[in-house]
Amino acid sequence: MTKTQEFTELLSQDHSRNDEQLFNFFDSLLPLTIDDMISKWKGEDINTGHWVSKELVNMNWYGKWYKNQLEAIPLVCFNQQGKLFSEQKFKGEASLWMVEYRGVTTATMVYDGVPIFDHFRKISDNHVLGVMNGKNTSGLPEIIQNGRYYFFHMKRVSNYPTDFIS
Repeated sequence: MTKTQEFTELLSQDHSRNDEQLFNFFDSLLPLTIDDMISKWKGEDINTGHWVSKELVNMNWYGKWYKNQLEAIPLVCFNQQGKLFSEQKFKGEASLWMVEYRGVTTATMVYDGVPIFDHFRKISDNHVLGVMNGKNTSGLPEIIQNGRYYFFHMKRVSNYPTDFIS
């Protein structure tokens, strides 16, 4: 069974909202390099009940855009006119770094304005699993909410479905 098939099976089961099951799958995946992440990505929430799920819905989140290591747009969202833009909810943009997480060094997005990290592992060449980690910050709910982490996955896209405006 491929990792994509395993992931589809995991999401189809009720326990997919369980951090332990999601971490077991995350830990089974290969790490990614910064070059692996340079692309446009369509994101999808894994609803574990974490506050970020609702926040991303409210922001009309589409995905992320990694132009290069130091130019990352973490919150590519739809505006009211249906165009994509960079939402500045977490105080700016981001960058990519190789960071050790759960014993493996992998590509990690680091927000510029808040101590939040999105660690990535490879489901396939064009599909990644992410987990958000970080330090609590004034003005935001707990990053690790009641011991629960935020999980999401992203698929590489060659083009956005609409214009991206600066």
